[in-house]
Amino acid sequence: MRPRVGHIGFINCLPLYYGLVKNGVLWDVELTKDTARELSRHLLECRLDIAPVPSIEYSRHWRELILLPNLSISCDGPVTSIFLVSKVPINDLHDRKIALTNTSRTSQVLLKIILEDKYHIAPTYFECPPNLDAMLLEADAALLIGDAALNIHYQPPTGLYAYDLGSEWKDLTGCKMVFAVWAARQSFARENPELVREVQHAFEASMSYSMSRIEQVAKAAARWEAFDADFLQAYFTTLQFGFDAEHQKGLKEYYRRAQALGHIDEVPQLTFLEV
Repeated sequence: MRPRVGHIGFINCLPLYYGLVKNGVLWDVELTKDTARELSRHLLECRLDIAPVPSIEYSRHWRELILLPNLSISCDGPVTSIFLVSKVPINDLHDRKIALTNTSRTSQVLLKIILEDKYHIAPTYFECPPNLDAMLLEADAALLIGDAALNIHYQPPTGLYAYDLGSEWKDLTGCKMVFAVWAARQSFARENPELVREVQHAFEASMSYSMSRIEQVAKAAARWEAFDADFLQAYFTTLQFGFDAEHQKGLKEYYRRAQALGHIDEVPQLTFLEV
């Protein structure tokens, strides 16, 4: 059987996808491309078997899922693709409106943690599609992720303040930040352990393949993106795709703070597939 596997449509997952293509793995899986938020829903509703899952969604469904080791989307400091863009300095956002992109609950909670724990402010939030101009018509600041946020880093807007949430998290905690993990449904993993291991190994090999050829990956991506190859290479090497002890420490700190502020009910266990 071909496992049904999810793939995030944002450019931050291109190194994974590139290696899958070059290594011929796509013949062995049924790939579905969508946002991480939608992919996690498909996974939980049994329309996918393995998928990248936003960190916040894993915390809410960890008893149904098992983590694939050595795979994540993370950063250690700047992430360059998750920004709070504001009309005023961040300290002045207390009681003001912030528009949250509707494409990432993990980043929504991350922003709330940073504003509550680091800046000790309580804005008013509302959710909307990620269009900066439209967001700032109704709000004093906007949370953007993915390609929309990369545009902020690539061409910083004049007259606005921009805050990289990876840097803000590092400054607050000293930890790495894990935005997404790869997981399988526990029921599928129990019934098909070797198949899940094969997919995990293929993903890991794909990422290793791409990162060892990152200049080539960036040049290929620049043909179709609004960003030049040097910018993309710097972005891909800023991101981290592993899931070692330091990544796990950072993820647990995120969960601890999210739970303390009432954003999740409990701190989940990190349960990994044995490989």
